[in-house]
Formats: sequence, structure tokens, C-alpha cells
Amino acid sequence: MDSLTQIVLGIATAELVAGKKLQNKTFLYGAILGTIPDLDIVVGKFLSDVDGVAIHRGLSHSLLFFVFLSPILGWVISKIEKNTINFKSASLLVFWCLVTHVLLDLFTSWGTQILWPLDYRFALKTIFVIDPLYTIPLLISLIFVWKNKDSLIRRKYVIRGLVISSSYLLLTCVLKLFAVYQFEKALKNQKLTYQELIVKPTAFNCVLWNANISTTKGYYLADYSLFDSQPIQFTFYPKNLKLEEKLVNSYDFQQLKKISEDWYLISEQNNRLYFNDLRFGLLNDNPENPQFAFSYEFKVNSNENLTAHEVPKAKRDGKALLKKIFTRLKGN
Repeated sequence: MDSLTQIVLGIATAELVAGKKLQNKTFLYGAILGTIPDLDIVVGKFLSDVDGVAIHRGLSHSLLFFVFLSPILGWVISKIEKNTINFKSASLLVFWCLVTHVLLDLFTSWGTQILWPLDYRFALKTIFVIDPLYTIPLLISLIFVWKNKDSLIRRKYVIRGLVISSSYLLLTCVLKLFAVYQFEKALKNQKLTYQELIVKPTAFNCVLWNANISTTKGYYLADYSLFDSQPIQFTFYPKNLKLEEKLVNSYDFQQLKKISEDWYLISEQNNRLYFNDLRFGLLNDNPENPQFAFSYEFKVNSNENLTAHEVPKAKRDGKALLKKIFTRLKGN
């Protein structure tokens, strides 16, 4: 999830675990601890575009890392707050702030390697990485917490905020199951055979859902809004196996295949090859010249190897995407 949401969740968790002892200092420690797992983004700035993406939500989001880090940071906090909180309580504070960060990330499309070093990302794909309907209830509850000194009242507000936000999170799971059913029914009605189907929410909402459907020859992409009144329409994008042959010896290509979990298309424009990650949708849905939210251009480096570089996203692309989503979620 986005940094603000993780900070808010970290503070709420810190307040629940140690609010009685730390009072408003939970805002400081919760904000810091809730951000720590995402510091892998900073590390990624010193790596190539592909390697930076590969490490995101890996080691830094694993239970093994949290078990190692919690007593270290717990000891530091217990020394700083030596008259307020002991080592055991401080270590539990650290552990739960880190774990709740990852548990929330599990619901996004990117997922996490919570069981690192196992090479598998868990992703429920029920919520977009930014969703105000999850964040706002928690944020409001923390405003009331900040204004009150009574530990029981503070705890009541935190629990209320967590219940509302968590209920919304559960609602997204139910809505996803309904969307999956609608996509499966549409595929059956249109007699489309497929190998695998993944469904995930579009940006900032849980009303409009996107599906990727893999076949032996390519992929069907489609959207479904809870307000739709017309049948779901699928757009087919063929696999470009001949283009892939040009990249088979590229390290970055092999890494991107792994990162995308084989949900990708290779395209060519102006004699340039692009790797398009299908999991995060399209900026436009023109079958002849589609623009994907996450694309990488291959360039020849000084060693004459093909390396991938993420294609920058222009502001106008984001505005066009948001306009498209807002129009589409109202129904077809």
C-alpha cells in the first residue's frame, strides 16, 4: 500500500500494542516502524530498474527479517524509553507494526514474499495500492486518539477505526469473488477456452475490476463494473513469440518474466522492443498500439547486452487513465 496508509496503520498498531505506555509517542514509533519494510525502494534506487523491482517486497517484507529485526529495534526503543516500556513490550511493538504492514500488502496485486527465502509472492489482489476508503477511517480515528489522553478512550477509537477499515478490506474480498464469477460466466457464455484467470481491482476503487485471461496463443483482457448492464467484452492480444526470441539471452528479460509471473507481452515500436507487464492494466486499450501501465524498453548497453529500462509515465497518461476509470466504473 501507499506510504500514508502504512504510516496510519503503523500508528494504529502501535497505539493498540503500547498506547497505554507510550501515549502520543506511538505516532512517532508507529510511523517509523510502519515505513521500514518499504525502505527496499530506497535500496532499489541504487540498482538497475529491473533489479530494483525484483527486490521490492522481498526480504524486507518477510517474517524471517521481522523476527531478526524486532529484538534489535525493541532493544533500541527500550533504551530510549527506559522509564516507560521494557524490552519485551518494545520488541512486540516492533514486530506487530512490521507484520501488519505486510498483511495489508498481501491484499494488493503485487503481493509479498512473506515466507522469504521461498521464491513465491502471496497476492490476494483485492485492493489497489491506494484506496482512500481503507485509509480515511483509520486516519479519522487517529485524530481522536491524538486529542485524548485517556488510554481506554484512545483504545476505543483505534479499535473502531481498525474494524471499519478491516471490514472494508473483507468487503473487497467478497466483491472480487463476485467479479471472478462474472468473468467466468462471460467466458463460458462466449465459449472462450483459457488456461488461467486473474482478477484485480482498478485504481482507487473496488467497483471496477480487471481480468487477465491466458490462452496458448495470447491473452484476453477485460473490465467489469458492478454497475454494468451489458455483457463483458474481451479484447485479445496475441503472444509475440518471434519477438521473444530476440530477448532470450537477456538477463533482464529472464528477470522480468519471473517478476511478472509470466503475465507479459513483448511488443515492438520503431524497431524498439518493449516488455509489458499485464498485471497492472492498460493506459489505453487500443489493440493496435496498446500502452501498458508498466513497460520496459530494451536498449543495447556498452557490453552489447540488451538491458531493460522502465518507460516513464507522463502526467497526461495518469490523467487519461483516471478519466477512463471514472467513466467506465459507472457501467457500460
